[in-house]
Amino acid sequence: MTAAQRLGSCAAGLGLLTVIGSIGFRLIEGYTWIDALYMSVITLSTVGFGEVYPLSPEGRLFTTGLIIVGAGAAVYLLSTIAELLIAGTLRDLIQRRNMQRSIARLTDHIIVCGFGRFGRVVVEEIDPEQRAVVVIEIDPAREAELTRSGCLFVLGSALEDSVLREAGVERALDLVACTPSDSDNLFITLSAREQNPSLRIHARAESEAAIRRLRTAGAQQVISSYQIGAQRIAASILRPSVVDFLEIARPRRGGEVDLEEVRVALHSSLVDAMIGDIEETTIRIVALKRGGERIELVPSRETQIRGGDHLVVIGERDSLTKLAQRAAEPA
Repeated sequence: MTAAQRLGSCAAGLGLLTVIGSIGFRLIEGYTWIDALYMSVITLSTVGFGEVYPLSPEGRLFTTGLIIVGAGAAVYLLSTIAELLIAGTLRDLIQRRNMQRSIARLTDHIIVCGFGRFGRVVVEEIDPEQRAVVVIEIDPAREAELTRSGCLFVLGSALEDSVLREAGVERALDLVACTPSDSDNLFITLSAREQNPSLRIHARAESEAAIRRLRTAGAQQVISSYQIGAQRIAASILRPSVVDFLEIARPRRGGEVDLEEVRVALHSSLVDAMIGDIEETTIRIVALKRGGERIELVPSRETQIRGGDHLVVIGERDSLTKLAQRAAEPA
């Protein structure tokens, strides 16, 4: 039994002794329930306030037994608390409870299943100011690394429905299944899809068969790291300028130019404005995604912006930040 479990057992034991003591004083001495509870508490705490009423011989024997058992339980409880404080377990428990409460308040967040080399890069690439991330990791040895990363996390297996629920899968908008096992990623995809039919699932695959099966299971995007890496190397040989341009698509990386997606809030000050009205010398709208419609590349400058539109914008980083703020602010 862990120290935390012993602490819970001690607290429950003292509570049970308090109830037993109250019932005993009620039956033996005929005290009222308030007096019986008071007598039970001062006896177990050994504060020495004195008896409510003089005790009968039977009552004294009962009180003696209650003191002996209660004192033993109190000493055990104090030693367990000391162990928790010395080992830092109590602090860890409090931090974990606070993290669970933080996760319980999240909506539209991203769940990353697996904090290996693949999952770590996914977490690093996501701006925490834009989207909250919850990591599910089965290896407790990575807890210190997860704590240093500053992200929210759940220790456990993403194959278990209870762990997915603890990570808030019902309220999440995206899930990344990126464990090293194709079969695990497939099972995670099926479980997550069952618990949240509207969830957007992105999965890692290591084989052609896994790519096909993950898509059949409900993953909207399936990535083979080996395939993507090989394609990028071949492209850098044959079309180096194109690859240099694609590097811009990694926000907050490299030079001063970024390619960013900006979502226009329903009541944003940009609603009803035209593309040409918001374009500047430092930014250009290169694509527009509206609802279920197909993405429109290089939309006309006369195109009117609506709430809920997604704009793909290229330009200087500072200008992109200002545009994103305008898109999110109400009119």
